[in-house]
Amino acid sequence: MKVAVIDYGMGNLHSVLKSVEAVNEVGAEVFLTRDPEAIVKADKVVFPGQGAMPDCMRELNSYGLAEAVIETTKSKPFFGICVGAQLLFEHSAEGDTPGLGLFAGNVVRFADGMVDANGDRLKVPHMGWNRVFQTRPHPLFAGIDDGERFYFVHSYHFAPADPGLTLAECEYPGRFSCIVGRDNVFATQFHTEKSHRAGLQMMKNFLAWDGAV
Repeated sequence: MKVAVIDYGMGNLHSVLKSVEAVNEVGAEVFLTRDPEAIVKADKVVFPGQGAMPDCMRELNSYGLAEAVIETTKSKPFFGICVGAQLLFEHSAEGDTPGLGLFAGNVVRFADGMVDANGDRLKVPHMGWNRVFQTRPHPLFAGIDDGERFYFVHSYHFAPADPGLTLAECEYPGRFSCIVGRDNVFATQFHTEKSHRAGLQMMKNFLAWDGAV
């Protein structure tokens, strides 16, 4: 089995690669690549991302990888991480950037002036550990408690047009969609590679996943 981690010059690429390799108990060939043909031929694909959406989209297009990403989402297990998840939507308010359009909906910024239950001001970006509440069952949640903590670093989050896309939510301070998925595609707003045991468990589940839900 071949697992491609997409290299388009953006994101925590080597950290993501190492996290996949750390849980590779199935003997998969895990590799970092920006070769569209290698990505399309892989059995599974991991699509990381970190930084600003306009920069990520520009680099993705500069390497000619947009079509390869869209093609792989059609049939094989696909895991999007942070901006790699945001890019799957139609549009982002960050830099007024068109996305890949796999999912209907937008990527929106947290509102200014948010406060928590105690009236304390909440900072943007949303940064640090926060609880993730599962809204629908999914094979990638195996061995992960509902309400488990994962690591976030983001000022923008997805707002799916179809509520049925949401697999899990987080609170900051209101609930927002932080995991989305449909069929063989699974995507998280948080960084699995920075989320210690829970993040590694989720990636381990991905390596064992056949893409069915």
